Amino acid sequence: MKRLLFLPLIVLLLAACSQRHDNFVLEGSFKGFSQGELYIYGVNGAWPLDTIGVAKGKFRYAVPITEPTAFVIVFPNFAELLVMGEPGADVEIEGDASHLLQTKITGTKENEALTTFRRQAAEMTPQQAADAVFNLLKEYPQAPFATYLIQRYYIQSPTPDYKRAAEIAKLITLTPPQLPNNGDLIRWLKGVDALRDGNKLPQFTATDLNGRPVSNADLKAPVNIITTWSSWNYESINLQRQLQNRFRQAGSDMKILSICLDADINDCRRRVTRDSVKWSTVCDGRMWESPVLNALGLAFVPDNIVTDASGKILAHGLQNRDLLTKIDNLLPKKPND
Repeated sequence: MKRLLFLPLIVLLLAACSQRHDNFVLEGSFKGFSQGELYIYGVNGAWPLDTIGVAKGKFRYAVPITEPTAFVIVFPNFAELLVMGEPGADVEIEGDASHLLQTKITGTKENEALTTFRRQAAEMTPQQAADAVFNLLKEYPQAPFATYLIQRYYIQSPTPDYKRAAEIAKLITLTPPQLPNNGDLIRWLKGVDALRDGNKLPQFTATDLNGRPVSNADLKAPVNIITTWSSWNYESINLQRQLQNRFRQAGSDMKILSICLDADINDCRRRVTRDSVKWSTVCDGRMWESPVLNALGLAFVPDNIVTDASGKILAHGLQNRDLLTKIDNLLPKKPND
């Protein structure tokens, strides 16, 4: 059975804040994970990427939020756990690091629904799990975790189903302010056919952080990668770092263009400088409203497109590990390989 895309998980914690009435509080424990650091970020930029400390297997996280927020917690092995935060809610996590899919999250109706879904999906085929997502989102059409599940089960699936994703998007009649506008999501899903493998890359123009214009004309190497990332999404930052080695080794055989969805261009610039990113990065501070995203049919973080020297699309929307494997297979072999 293929590995499900959403299921991995983790814990969450940040230094406790003052006990205001609108604090979201998460606490609990994990067997088999007594001490270390975790990451946490909010879906679609609702909360910046941060580190989380776990001591003696226990954690406590308290943060003031003003509206329901979907958080993703990341374990050192990159497994993820989706958790719903609500103002004033106390949520408890109980789990075993060696059986993460069985993690129990209680305290709110949506977290309990996610727990039931996660445990059932662990025993399902990918198609059955996708059907379960459809049923879950029919019950919670306005939940902030909707786009995360659409992305994981329908867009980044080994067999993407854009038609079904569009059907689900239509169920989301209202979306919280921190999520991409539902109309934009539906329009993106309708236009994503342009990214079918074998098609030509859509025409685009943009300006990178150094003020240099970038366009299709810059992507003429044997292997060209367009990626999206943000400073609040650990998975996308990790991919940027993994691409560094390929980029150095490939030389002129590979070109990369990164599109950063940070709302603050300075946050993007600091991360690019810190990680010594040598390729062009586009960041206009408009997040999902960025014209270059609309032109290319990209709507998630992380997301990607792979093209050849002629601009033909070889792949898109790959999981990180599949993208790296694709690059390794496409790059010309060196004499010492």
